[in-house]
Amino acid sequence: MDWDYLRYIHALAIGGTLAKAGELLGVHQTTVLRRLDQMEESLGVQFFERNRDGLQLTPVGETAFRNAAKLSVEMENLERKLVGQDSAPVGRVRLAVEDTMMSELLGPVLAELVQEFPDIELEVLTDNDVANLSHREADLTLRPENKPQATLEGERIASIESAVYGSAAYCRRNREMDIENHADECTWIIPDDTFSHLATGRWYRKQLKSVSSVIRCNSLHAMHTLARAGAGLAVLPCYLGESAKELRRLSDPIEGESVDLWLHVHHDTLQMARVRIVMEFLVERLQAQAPVIEFNPAG
Repeated sequence: MDWDYLRYIHALAIGGTLAKAGELLGVHQTTVLRRLDQMEESLGVQFFERNRDGLQLTPVGETAFRNAAKLSVEMENLERKLVGQDSAPVGRVRLAVEDTMMSELLGPVLAELVQEFPDIELEVLTDNDVANLSHREADLTLRPENKPQATLEGERIASIESAVYGSAAYCRRNREMDIENHADECTWIIPDDTFSHLATGRWYRKQLKSVSSVIRCNSLHAMHTLARAGAGLAVLPCYLGESAKELRRLSDPIEGESVDLWLHVHHDTLQMARVRIVMEFLVERLQAQAPVIEFNPAG
């Protein structure tokens, strides 16, 4: 069997159509179709069912795709190891980070980084939840989590506390609100079910189980924006809530709902000089911001 067959099967399964597979492979869709016909004819099997909506893997195709996906990961890991032998602090480093952390914590740090190391090409990948970003896509990942996988390497930066915040305008309109005893009478801006990695899930389930007036968001940035605009109350990380002049903190940091902030590194790219340099730089600068991240009302 030609090893190149697996590359085409992988692209066809991921893309779902000849055209998208061609984009992934960098060839025209007619080339993909010709290659698929050649594969199936030479082996006497059918990898895909073809219909108007695209391509659907057959049982034989699913077996081939699983092996193709495994081979793709192994080839990428091999590439990382080979490139990792290069000790020069030059080249691309990919960093995955939540959009809110990018805007509130990392902007000045990364600006300083690229000035100090102009030969490092920085690529920043942002998402509402960086768990959506595969470690095959990023060399470094800044993410909040209390129980990192044992297979991940990295450095703990700080502990992120969260509290209830509301705008001055919302508080003026609702002077009689009692969030400790009658939280369900307020309007709340809460994360939807897709935004599952927040540390405050237990608090929501306990305190807001009877609330009827809610605005659901799939990003922390959206929650922050709506709270600042006076749409309702929100539980926000303190580093985010304290930095907004429109917001007032209406509670102490919620007990037992903190989450650790970690900078993880892909174990293969850790051997690259440029990745080590960026990681050490970020750890030093972010840990210096720990007093801001680890909010202390008494301080």
